[in-house]
Amino acid sequence: MLALKDVARRVGGRTHIHPTSLELRPGGFNTLLGTTLAGKTTLMQLMAGLLPPSAGQVWYGGRDVTGVPVQQRNVAMVFQQFINYPNFSVYENIASPLRVARRPDAEVRARVGKIAELLQLTPFLERRPAELSGGQQQRTALARALAKDAELVLLDEPLANLDYKLRESLREELPRLFAHRECTVVYATTEPGEALLLGGHTATLHEGRVTQFGPSGEVYRAPGDLTTARVYSDPPINAAQVTKAGGRIRLSEGVSWPAQGRLQSLADGRYTLGLRPHHVVPQSNAQAGVHVECKVLIAEISGSESVVHFELDGLT
Repeated sequence: MLALKDVARRVGGRTHIHPTSLELRPGGFNTLLGTTLAGKTTLMQLMAGLLPPSAGQVWYGGRDVTGVPVQQRNVAMVFQQFINYPNFSVYENIASPLRVARRPDAEVRARVGKIAELLQLTPFLERRPAELSGGQQQRTALARALAKDAELVLLDEPLANLDYKLRESLREELPRLFAHRECTVVYATTEPGEALLLGGHTATLHEGRVTQFGPSGEVYRAPGDLTTARVYSDPPINAAQVTKAGGRIRLSEGVSWPAQGRLQSLADGRYTLGLRPHHVVPQSNAQAGVHVECKVLIAEISGSESVVHFELDGLT
């Protein structure tokens, strides 16, 4: 288990990571979800020992590893900016951690072959990294991390440079690949959908703070605050001021609906209502829903979905 105990990171007068306490367990993915510059990479570097914390402790396997350099930890890392050995073939890049661990040649061949097939690298095993595309180089870096029997695996947006089809297949395959390994896997992403697909646990980050941590589905369905809901929503969540009066919720003049479910128990007053676009469902029967007259600003068509932006009394 990886445990962060009030870990913080400050550079000069600027705080990059506010005091953070997390317990990340093996068996299942631990996802760091946040926008660019939310602090995901810095937090991973603290976990790995690439950066020293300004305060707090990092524990792994029941011992304090705060001052232990990364070279003395059993860590595998894949960052968005991939790193490969330029003078090694793809085969030797993938095999390098197994060579260091002095694994038998037969085991090296078998494991490299299996991982290369999974990542569609088999035709490129004799090539050097300079002879590969960016996506192929990223896959090579990912394959090397998978080949190493590391106690801690850190994956910082590892699929970002891959084409759509390969990215989708690996999102499904990665959890299965680590399912029977006794290691702690931490995966950073900016995509809420990816965090849900990977399952496990998710920590939402915003401006260097972990706003919530728990089973991925629970964090998505029951965000503790509006910040977490915004981090974990794509398309962005709609947030609007509403008024509860008696048994009705009013959004604007002429747009209201009965207070149902948990909204029934709210005291009368003003509230911020969060509504995810996926929860808006067109009704064929006008009597069954809420009638809204609005101005459509733009409609974005993306495959099987369309995202419609509209304006209602100044609210987009």
